[in-house]
Amino acid sequence: MINHMIMIIMALGAVAGGIDRIMGNRFGYGKKFEEGFQYLGPTALSMVGIICLAPLVSGTLGKLIIPVYRFLGVDPAMFGSLLAIDMGGYQLSMELAENPMIGRYAGIVAASVFGCTIVFTVPVGMGLIEERDRTVFARGIMLGLAAMPAALIAGGAVCGLGFWEILHQNLPVLVLALLLGIGLYRVPDGMVKGFEVFAVLIRAVITAGLVLAAVTYMTGFVVIPGMAPVEEAMAVVSSIGVVLLGSLPVTEFLQRILKRPCTVLGAKIGLDSISVLGLLVSIVSPIPALAMMKDMNEKGKLVNVAYMVSAASMLAAHLGFTVSTEPDMLPVLLISKAAGCTAAVLLGLVLPEADGIG
Repeated sequence: MINHMIMIIMALGAVAGGIDRIMGNRFGYGKKFEEGFQYLGPTALSMVGIICLAPLVSGTLGKLIIPVYRFLGVDPAMFGSLLAIDMGGYQLSMELAENPMIGRYAGIVAASVFGCTIVFTVPVGMGLIEERDRTVFARGIMLGLAAMPAALIAGGAVCGLGFWEILHQNLPVLVLALLLGIGLYRVPDGMVKGFEVFAVLIRAVITAGLVLAAVTYMTGFVVIPGMAPVEEAMAVVSSIGVVLLGSLPVTEFLQRILKRPCTVLGAKIGLDSISVLGLLVSIVSPIPALAMMKDMNEKGKLVNVAYMVSAASMLAAHLGFTVSTEPDMLPVLLISKAAGCTAAVLLGLVLPEADGIG
């Protein structure tokens, strides 16, 4: 019921955006409507290859991962949460899942927060921000990871999982998050280099998968048996693009009506206008917020980075992907990410060191 209401709102956004485009983009919603389809290219490049490889990867890694996770009493599906929801995390979780609900939880909730952070936000962020902001970026990621249990617990509760089961299933995620936080704090330069190498490897795997799938599609020659056909991956990408036709105009509307009250609130809690804008745009994509970091005050930088650990792409790519694969999980996605980013902002505001990082 809730996901159906959300989709009606998205549909109204598509109607408004389409009408504005016909009218010559008089109100700016037509431009957002166009951006929905303009995301198709970048989305396909980042998703199609790994989606096609997911059955193969799960079959290969499963022989190593499944025994370890079973020994820990954790569903192997949780391994998929190491990748972003829209970069193979969901597919890998479902391929490895022994319990389908845990598979959906890992692939939608955990992958949209933790997986997105280690595969996308950290490597991309380290490349976009200025050298002088790396310390506050690392501390922001640490705060966001510290707040991450709020997202994981909220999402698990909505899925019907018990509190201790949620903690148990997330044991590998929480341990890795702790190690990541320590690494970012102790050896930030080494972590930067490590994430750069990791990003290159992920990109190489994704590109190789896309090439192999394209060759099979165009020639009929199956290079590696067991891969998912490229048409299946493109269907997921296309459905995301359709949802973005409506979600981006809706998000633009929300940003406009919330900008003034959020700016007033931000001034009262020590956030400048650029920092408030960063919070509003991160729910579509963290990239603009990362690019704006150099113009934020120190508290704003910390709060924004902590916030985007959970909030990144909440009303854009992650929403579109969830609608296209697990529409019933849409409320779970939104509730979990909202809980995580709210906890992150509160942590960033109440900690004394938030005022003096640099």
